[in-house]
Amino acid sequence: MNTVEDDTGKRYLLLKRSDDASLVRDPETGNECYIRNDRLEAVDQSALETAARSVPDPVLTLLTNVHDAETLGLLIELAERGPLGVRTLLDAYDFCESDLHGRLTVLSTAGLLEETELAGERGYQLTEDCEVALETLRTETPRLDDPSDDP
Repeated sequence: MNTVEDDTGKRYLLLKRSDDASLVRDPETGNECYIRNDRLEAVDQSALETAARSVPDPVLTLLTNVHDAETLGLLIELAERGPLGVRTLLDAYDFCESDLHGRLTVLSTAGLLEETELAGERGYQLTEDCEVALETLRTETPRLDDPSDDP
């Protein structure tokens, strides 16, 4: 499977090519249609990357930069408690200084956190994109291990 782009710049997953037209799928909607080959051009992006682009950008950024439950928990705590100073983060959570610094650097570089000042000290707060991503992920969906869902 390959990625193609039509003459309007819209990207599709190429499913099947014939002499005159190609069957393509819109990764955002899942809709399939035929488009004339003279309107399509190959794109240097893997089909899996194209499929991943159907996820909203803030969520994709969160998913590709948060690699464990502790880092996700850190973001959720910042969402719940608001901006927190570095000393508070070190005192309240089970991170050594270098581990916390590494996580904060990765999250800041990804645009999920931004540095702020709290009581004259360095702190961190969520960016708007991170808030949107967390809100999207934390919507009311039943958990597989939730006993309240049993009949």
